[in-house]
Amino acid sequence: MNFALTAEHAQIKDAIERVCAPFDADYWLRRDREGGFPDDFHRALADAGWLGIAMPEAYGGAGLGISEAALMMHTISATGAGLSGASAVHMNIFGLHPVVVFGTEEQKARWLPPLIAGSDKACFGVTEPNTGLNTLKLKTRAVRSEGGKGDHYVVHGQKVWISTAQVANKILLLARTTPVEECSGTEGLSLFYTDLDRST
Repeated sequence: MNFALTAEHAQIKDAIERVCAPFDADYWLRRDREGGFPDDFHRALADAGWLGIAMPEAYGGAGLGISEAALMMHTISATGAGLSGASAVHMNIFGLHPVVVFGTEEQKARWLPPLIAGSDKACFGVTEPNTGLNTLKLKTRAVRSEGGKGDHYVVHGQKVWISTAQVANKILLLARTTPVEECSGTEGLSLFYTDLDRST
């Protein structure tokens, strides 16, 4: 297998390195010591158009693939950002792929552009206090409103250890729409993309 960069991949790598140049190892050391989200780094990537690398062009993305997005994440990490830099943007890069593939046109038009522009920050709510990453045993439930006939869901449960949840205004939430006792394997698991409400 040939792992040499294509000309296009080399251009992507160079462009990402230029965006990341102001955010050197000293910047990331300060971030690690002081804590907090690297908003200026996130904004720089958004302003340069990179948060939509794998999103469709019709919604403001670059329309490139997972290989290019993985190269971008690798390059961010290699510039000194490590996992701190990569985890600051990974949800913007990969997280809404289910919406790209399965969402309606209205959902794509509403949700993808703000994520690509960097005005929305999303997190992925999977892990739970009693199940960790044992996804098949998740207990968080999403129950259809109005006695099962409505078009809204009410979510009951807990999520913990969610990367970027401290700054996210949106969450891609994995919840059960069928209790684990009533199904097998991955059946009964559903994804919900919604506002991250911290009021309760």
